[in-house]
Amino acid sequence: MSNVEELKKKIIEILETIADPEIGIDVYNLGMIYGIDIEGNTVKIKMTLTTPFCPLASMIPLMIEEEIKKNLNMDVAIEIVYDPPWNPTMMTEKGRRMFIERFGYDIVEEYRRQQESERFEY
Repeated sequence: MSNVEELKKKIIEILETIADPEIGIDVYNLGMIYGIDIEGNTVKIKMTLTTPFCPLASMIPLMIEEEIKKNLNMDVAIEIVYDPPWNPTMMTEKGRRMFIERFGYDIVEEYRRQQESERFEY
């Protein structure tokens, strides 16, 4: 495994410790992280939020930046994007299982069911 791959693995481990405060599942397994690039001593993260109106829009990136700096002593550049918009199918399988355990239903199946029913309404 290359140094970059090892570093990305460590970054993902850190991201898995940062939970979305409203949902209680980490930002990585929720599918909010769209990309992780490493350039020199800088981690560039492209991420989204579950909604553009998230009241914690400034807090979550700060938590990510703080944890990466503290644990890896690296600079962090976070880009918040809303395209593509987040939806439950972006969750990892681990995130999906966590959601089911926490809330008692499969949000991915519910989302797909809603998408399918909306497609056939006139």
